[in-house]
Amino acid sequence: MSARLPGGRRMLGLLLAHSALTQVVTFVLRPTTAYRAIELDVPTAWLGALTASFAVVPLVLAVPSGQATDRFGERRVMLAGAVLLLLSAVVLASGRGGAAGLVAGSVVLGTGHLLSVVGQQAAVANTAGPGRFDTAFGHYTFAASLGQALGPALITVAGGEGALPDTRPIFLVAAGIAVLLLACTVVLRFPVRERSGDAAEPGGMGTLLRLPGLLRALTVSCVVLAAVDITLVYLPALGADRGLAAGTVGLLLTLRAAASMTSRFFLGRLVRLTGRRRLMLSSVALAAGTMAAVAVPMPVAGTAALVVLLGLGLGVGQPLTMSWLAEMAPAGLRGRAMSLRLTGNRLGQVLIPSTVGLLAAGVGSAGVLWATAGALALAGAAARRLHVDGP
Repeated sequence: MSARLPGGRRMLGLLLAHSALTQVVTFVLRPTTAYRAIELDVPTAWLGALTASFAVVPLVLAVPSGQATDRFGERRVMLAGAVLLLLSAVVLASGRGGAAGLVAGSVVLGTGHLLSVVGQQAAVANTAGPGRFDTAFGHYTFAASLGQALGPALITVAGGEGALPDTRPIFLVAAGIAVLLLACTVVLRFPVRERSGDAAEPGGMGTLLRLPGLLRALTVSCVVLAAVDITLVYLPALGADRGLAAGTVGLLLTLRAAASMTSRFFLGRLVRLTGRRRLMLSSVALAAGTMAAVAVPMPVAGTAALVVLLGLGLGVGQPLTMSWLAEMAPAGLRGRAMSLRLTGNRLGQVLIPSTVGLLAAGVGSAGVLWATAGALALAGAAARRLHVDGP
């Protein structure tokens, strides 16, 4: 991957740092927004709607953002994303608007996150050499998982020891990190040759939609990502129900992300050992089983062990579908290919949390986790007929 990046290791490092910082901001703000909603006595069932607000506008903008990336280049799209992430942190830190302000901040956050990751993923796809997609996307998502681990850890540091943290200092820390992200984006450069001819690529979206197995791959991707989202909101809710300190819940979220880092870092080797299809099926099955078990009351140590296994399972689905799409899509359509995957992801982020959130009114946070485990099991069944071991 680095051999084809301008500036070699320096530019690769900046790209991976951009990925990590994007996720730090996002994974600080999203759980903290859930805690703020609890402070405002927002009903538990509405936490699912708050989760979905992160994805509503990006659901509409995902494909256009991919087209913009192919046409104007990755850096410009990533720059717009960094600005919006900073704006969302400022909006949430202001504390204005009550629950409506939380929704507005989440919408801006989701849009900024979308633009950032579309640009990042297109850059990885356009710079990884043939046969290197699994390793390249494994390392890219490893950096993302690093950010996802650091984000909740900052809640532990800045939020105090109570079951509900002081949210405003956390929002301000996120704003400071967003400034660093913006600075990183400003110095990031990609050569014009990576984008030449992209706008004229024949076939466009029609070519991508005809890829065999596309629907099954998108299903796995969106359900796995929705499961990650649900852990971000309902693990804090579950912890509050059981009287766990915010620091303990932050540690559990950090363990989940750190486990995903591990499976992603070694993704290239795991694919060579088992093949993409077998790895995808086993990882989704592991995630489904451990998601269901986490909802069962048990000592914190047992929950922590299960969360580690959950992270290992949830860490694989995203980079595998990215590398498969990167191999299958023509070079000039890779921005749009990644945006199409993100469209499916955002659709899942809107529909799945909203649907399972309705369950919380009757069965609580544990029931939401059990329902999510069932969705993962169904996604695993769909993946049985997916051929992802080669183009």
